[in-house]
Amino acid sequence: MRSIALGAGCWPALLLLAACSAGAEPVGEVDTVFKLIGPDHKIVVEAYDDPKVVGVTCYVSRAKTGGIKGALGLAEDKSEASIACRQVGPVSFPKPLPQQEEVFNERLSILFKRLRIVRMVDARRNALVYMTYSEKLIEGSPQNSVTAVPVDRGTPIPLK
Repeated sequence: MRSIALGAGCWPALLLLAACSAGAEPVGEVDTVFKLIGPDHKIVVEAYDDPKVVGVTCYVSRAKTGGIKGALGLAEDKSEASIACRQVGPVSFPKPLPQQEEVFNERLSILFKRLRIVRMVDARRNALVYMTYSEKLIEGSPQNSVTAVPVDRGTPIPLK
């Protein structure tokens, strides 16, 4: 087996690649409105693997604005989103979890709007609760979606 030494110039590229892979993974999409110029309006489904819980993936569906503004990245996507998190393999916890923390966030507009996913630990029921919502710099939206992943009682969730 041959080992490969990486030069100092390779590290920034590797860090950028690692940062990109930590985000959403596209699963699929459906068109909702035909646009003559630019991409159609869509509903996209993306998968997010929880970086601190091995074996849990969250699937988020949300609107994605098309047209000229959407193509240029200037459109503001709607606040509605739906989330479903599931156990996709054996669940394990490399480190203790805080009671509540933001797991992911993604920009929905060029300046002010973000989609956020927060994980909460329901220690009494040994479950992980995930909530998605969007926020704006000035005013957020109360629209949200919540899901829970029960964890086997033989695997207690370690808390910080």
